[in-house]
Parts: sequence; C-alpha cells; structure tokens
Amino acid sequence: MSSMKTRIITAVIAIPLVVLILLIGTNNFWVVTLLVSAATAIMATEILTAKNILNKLSISIPCIVFSFVFPAFSHTSYTLLIIFVFIVAIFLSLMLNYNKLLYDDLTFAFTGTFLVSSGMACLNYLMATYQSFTAFFLALILSTPWMADAGAYFAGTFFGKHKLCPNISPKKTVEGFFGGVVFCIIASILVGVIFQKLVYKDISINYVSLLIIGVLDSIISVIGDLSFSLIKRHCQIKDYGSIFPGHGGMLDRLDSVIFTAPLVLLVNQFLPIILW
Repeated sequence: MSSMKTRIITAVIAIPLVVLILLIGTNNFWVVTLLVSAATAIMATEILTAKNILNKLSISIPCIVFSFVFPAFSHTSYTLLIIFVFIVAIFLSLMLNYNKLLYDDLTFAFTGTFLVSSGMACLNYLMATYQSFTAFFLALILSTPWMADAGAYFAGTFFGKHKLCPNISPKKTVEGFFGGVVFCIIASILVGVIFQKLVYKDISINYVSLLIIGVLDSIISVIGDLSFSLIKRHCQIKDYGSIFPGHGGMLDRLDSVIFTAPLVLLVNQFLPIILW
C-alpha cells in the first residue's frame, strides 16, 4: 500500500474519533483534559524510547508521571510545585544512580519531557480557562497545524521544486510551506465560522485573532516539526512510533501542536478570540 493511501486511510479512521472527542469536550472538560494528559504521557514514552532510555526506570518513571500530571493540573496553583518535585526527582535519581546513568541521558529526558509537557499544558490551560469553549479551542489548536501539514504535504507533492531545509527534512519544500500557510489560515477561519454559526450562536469571535493565528501557526508548526525532526535524526530513527500507520507515533502527529498551543494561548492573552 502506498504512503499516500495509508495516510488517507488512517485519517479517515482518526477524524471521526477527533470529532467524537470534540463532542465530548463540549460538556466534559475533565474527560478531554485527561485524554490530552494521557496523550502527553505517550509522547514522553516515545521520546524516551527514541533515546533508548525508557528501560532506565529511575529516569523514565518520573518523566512519564510528570508528563501526565503537569498538563492535567496546568490550570491550578500547583504547577510550580509539580515542576519542583519533578526537578528534585530527576536529580535525586542521578545522585542515587550516578554510576549507571549518563548525564547526557538525564538532560535529554528532562528537556524532552518538559518540552512536550509544557506545550500540551498550554492546551489544557486554555480549555480549563474557557470550559464552555473547550471544544472550540481543542478544534482550533489541533486543526491549524494538521491542516498546515496537509497543505504542505499536498502542495509539496504536486508543486514542490525548491527544498526548504534539505539538511534537516529533505522532503520539505518552499512550495509546500506556502501551501501550509494557506491551509492553516483557511482552517483557523473555518473553525471560527463553524463554531459561531452552529455551536456558539450568542457570542462573537475575533476573526482578526484567528487570521493572526493562522499565519503564525503555519510558521511555528514548521519550527516544531523541524525541531523534532532534528531529534529523530540525532536518535537515528524514522518515526517516534507506529500508533498511526503512515503518520508515525503520537509525537509525530502532535509535534507541531506542542509549539502552536502556546502561540494560541499567547495571542488570546492580547487579542481575545472569544468576544462576549
């Protein structure tokens, strides 16, 4: 089966599941929060596996626990305490196992886990802050980088001639990048229109904010994608996992979200998307 067919089949199966999660998220904030936290824990597992340190339990257990707990409680007053406990656990592990653990493995596990967890924590923080609009923010944060990726894939496949970053990701092209920008902007605006017309009829949505998010997300998502491509190259692996045939692991699908979720949070802080 060709790569294109595999990707399409996986998308056909995955899209209804995402829609189901969005429907659940309309009235069940905590369910979606726990699902996001579980996905984050899976990504932490994948990044530890990439470096072959998942079996080093003194490192992997604190990392996996933190990657679940931190996003789940990102909207509470316990965030700094959770980070502090994680740091203490990591360095305590190093002190107790200094003859067995490599400092390189420790720093890789810590930074990789913290990066993944912080990005996904921003998603949960937004959904917690605007619990009545959980489905909207989830749809916005997921759809924009995914559509940017889809636009880049198809534009690059059919029109790509000029390499974007050949030393990092040989398949990415300049034409694909601009295709991603267009698709990302369309996705951002479309999410706003759909939710305003069909779900939140009594509120207004700031389409200027959505336009800004569409433009910036398309750029930041590429940075996120290339950053995790560098990690894969360092670890000499093709994909982080195989949960999604044709797409790779959980981290392969959400690497851009880790970077774009904080951006949406930032834009919303200065230019609120939801206008009462």
